[in-house]
Amino acid sequence: MSEKMYPIPFKSLMNWVVTEYAMSGEIFGVHKAYKASGKSLPIFGERIETPFGPAAGPNSQLAQNIIAAYFAGARFFEVKTVQKMDGADLAACVPRPCILANDEGYNQEWSTELTVPQAMDEYIKAWCALKVLSKVYGLGDPNGFVFNMSVGYDLEGIKGEKVDTYLNGMMDATKTAIFGECKAVLKELFPQESDYIDAISPCVSRSVTVSTLHGCPPDEIERIASYLISEKHLHTFVKCNPTILGYETARTILDGMGYDYIVFDDHHFREDLQWADAVPMFERLQALADKCGLEFGLKLSNTFPVDTTRGELPNDEMYMSGRSLFPLTIEMCHRISRQFKGKMRISFAGGAEYFNCDKLFAAGIWPITVATTILKPGGYNRLLQMVEKVESMPYKAFDGTCTEAICEMSAASHTDYHHVKPIKPLPKRKSEKNVPWIDCFTAPCKGGCPIEQDIPEYVELCRKELYGPALKLITEKNPLPFLTGTICAHRCQNKCTRNFYEESVQIRDTKLVAAYHGYEALMASIRKPAKVSGKKAAIIGGGPTGIAAAYFLGRAGIETTIFERERCLGGVPRHVIPSFRIANETIEKDIALMQKYDVEVKCGAPAPSVEELKKLGYTHILFAVGAWKPGKLDIPGDVAGAIQWMKGVKAGNIAVGGNVVVVGGGNTAMDAARLAKRSGAKNVTLVYRRTKKYMPADEHELALALQDGVVFAELAAPVAQADGVLKCEQMKLGEADASGRRSPVGTGEFFTVPCDLVISAVGEQVDDALMSANGIELDKKGRPAFKTNVEGVYAAGDATRGPATVVEGIADAARFAEEVIGAAHTYEIPAAAYITKADAIAKKGTLLMSKDACCEGKRCLQCSTVCENCVDSCPNRANVAIAMADGSHQIVHVDKMCNECGNCTQFCPYASEPCHDKFTLFQTEEDMVDSKNAGVLFLGGDMVRVRTFGEPKDYDLSRDNDLPADLEKLIVTIRDKYSYLFG
Repeated sequence: MSEKMYPIPFKSLMNWVVTEYAMSGEIFGVHKAYKASGKSLPIFGERIETPFGPAAGPNSQLAQNIIAAYFAGARFFEVKTVQKMDGADLAACVPRPCILANDEGYNQEWSTELTVPQAMDEYIKAWCALKVLSKVYGLGDPNGFVFNMSVGYDLEGIKGEKVDTYLNGMMDATKTAIFGECKAVLKELFPQESDYIDAISPCVSRSVTVSTLHGCPPDEIERIASYLISEKHLHTFVKCNPTILGYETARTILDGMGYDYIVFDDHHFREDLQWADAVPMFERLQALADKCGLEFGLKLSNTFPVDTTRGELPNDEMYMSGRSLFPLTIEMCHRISRQFKGKMRISFAGGAEYFNCDKLFAAGIWPITVATTILKPGGYNRLLQMVEKVESMPYKAFDGTCTEAICEMSAASHTDYHHVKPIKPLPKRKSEKNVPWIDCFTAPCKGGCPIEQDIPEYVELCRKELYGPALKLITEKNPLPFLTGTICAHRCQNKCTRNFYEESVQIRDTKLVAAYHGYEALMASIRKPAKVSGKKAAIIGGGPTGIAAAYFLGRAGIETTIFERERCLGGVPRHVIPSFRIANETIEKDIALMQKYDVEVKCGAPAPSVEELKKLGYTHILFAVGAWKPGKLDIPGDVAGAIQWMKGVKAGNIAVGGNVVVVGGGNTAMDAARLAKRSGAKNVTLVYRRTKKYMPADEHELALALQDGVVFAELAAPVAQADGVLKCEQMKLGEADASGRRSPVGTGEFFTVPCDLVISAVGEQVDDALMSANGIELDKKGRPAFKTNVEGVYAAGDATRGPATVVEGIADAARFAEEVIGAAHTYEIPAAAYITKADAIAKKGTLLMSKDACCEGKRCLQCSTVCENCVDSCPNRANVAIAMADGSHQIVHVDKMCNECGNCTQFCPYASEPCHDKFTLFQTEEDMVDSKNAGVLFLGGDMVRVRTFGEPKDYDLSRDNDLPADLEKLIVTIRDKYSYLFG
């Protein structure tokens, strides 16, 4: 495919709208319609039923974008900017992809990619459509919305014929061909509304927002605004750039909020509008507007230019938006409100979203337009929740902004969860799999779990308070629900789609809820299986991996013995991990669950050798020993290995005091540091060669260490401990290594840290001597393969992976059990664990923090039932959900509506790009030739042209053919039920 998109003819557009609405009650994939309450706000001599709408950008470029936004609750439309450069000339300057909105937003597109006449036609089409749809479908007052033009970037271009014709046509569309065409189509579709349609106002817009390029001189900005006010008689907003704050302010704010990786220099700050010039200019423009009887205000803010340094998007410069822009924009807002004593009208767009929209509105800041938030999963559906949040608040004419409230918002934003960047870089959200053409809905949490837990299902059972069935379902794959419900690394939560809304579903916590509430019922329900003859398993190591393996084998009736050298089972979690993280009583519950299956446990002595075990009749032997051997920290001084030191402290054999330094950056280092702090150390410092950002520890563990008062000495390499101090070399970050982490490089500068004891938490290892003594071959890292070279002998967990997570150990244990049993474990999922498509769809676009939810099941989006992230996040509605006869939904990409912005790619849970990799519907033969996508072109009647793998091939659907059956069903469904997509 190419980035070429083209407008849908108005008749086809309206056919799509009325057919989809009749079929599903939706319009352009927006699931929830807003029906106006009767309240409204006055602006520009018109009225708006809500203060929200799309900012000039990708969500206000095409008629369908505007209609979709209206359906969801938008009533103020800042249509995409037009300028003298347009169409193919402008498209050639926009790289692909051009949008990145997976966290803070970035883009490299600025004004309409259509020609200016096409843009005007799109806006007039949307205007006419909304005038009728609002009335016919009872969505609101046909006069309850406003279109606001956006023009740039210099006066010469604005006064030129192209843009001037656009301004005149938008101010009075009477003489435009498209206005007459729209009315004719609408009368054909709604003949009963003919008189009303004839009376549709041709005045599409009475207002304009001035958008200028960075570096535009202040006198040019004033000339443009003055021209639009005095000669075009338009209500005018002037868009301000965040650069007005000054370089030092912007850099300080962003650095302090974790955005220190965002690169920009001071040249835009020096070249852009300065505060000293802006204030008197705005005063003059306000006076001019007052004189002309027009409204004037400021639009905050334009996007913020930053350098492309990490391959985010193709070009060297991109424009920042979203949550990182909010603290800059709200500080601009604060200063302007203070300067003008609350009398300057402010239209807000820089990072507005659900969690701040009510505060903005209460402070007198409106209209509020959004972009980044509706480019994320949920898409346009997010607008409804914003509307509902402010609908109970007073709607009144603009009477000033509240400087004090804005000041408070600005200060609060610097520590607000929704705007502060996490310590560590975002984890990879995508799977390793490619998106299939058919049945692509998947739960990314499940794919991110090493044992592929049935997460949406047990979360739903917990929502219904069916804790017994929930825990039974959990333990089908996970025999350690208390351990994993407490200390699991929860990689599943990194994959959760909720991360694109606000925060992950608290999956781990939900598992623990099921464990506590469902435990007694589960224990009572367990029945011992019949014993299997001819197989006998020995497990060396009674930590999580060994316990899990014994559970799986015991459940299958395999005679099993655990050999554990310590006095009791539990491994590192029992003997090393501090009790403030997990209590022994919790671990005992998991052990008791395993022992329900009559597993023999032998503690307090080393295991027999492999040879001896085989002589005792054991047919399968698993080494599940933990990483107890300390890594080597080769420095002189008083140094202790973290594992043995923590074990001694937990057992009460080691007293803690003085100044303790922990060297390392993983979860073990965090545990050791917190244990030292809580056990009596005067000061605890964690020394690491890189910065927090590159520490392997989980974000949550880092935060807990900081919360406990651990001091972090970053970019520090230990050299020697002596005389109460640790000498460290100051490091700096060099080039990235193979893992993507920047390598530490010594600077030759040194400093000291108070230190009486160094705890080494680096590179814990498994004791390879045990393996070697049993004839097991090891790789260059000193680790055996899962299936070792010795017949019937296996290794799992730490033994084969190095320091592993509990759930990785469970995955290995399940693999070993399958080897012994000879078959995979099968089970049934209760019907109550499933959710209806309607209920899943109802959650889309609704933001809800964990602390505000009665249970996590209310927040779970049930992605395996309905994903549609690509549908939600496409501003142009180019990804469409097709309802099949069997009740399933399939996703089809509509080629003609896509400009390859790349936004859908960020949110697809697969390692794929929906705009390239989903089955595609083509409009013309030329479109199909221009594309490499698999897809279909309807040739008329039963004839279709289909590309699967290789060159396209023509098929007669009325005859037998070699099309895959599921693909043929999809093609036939599109033809028979969704012909409006290509008609």
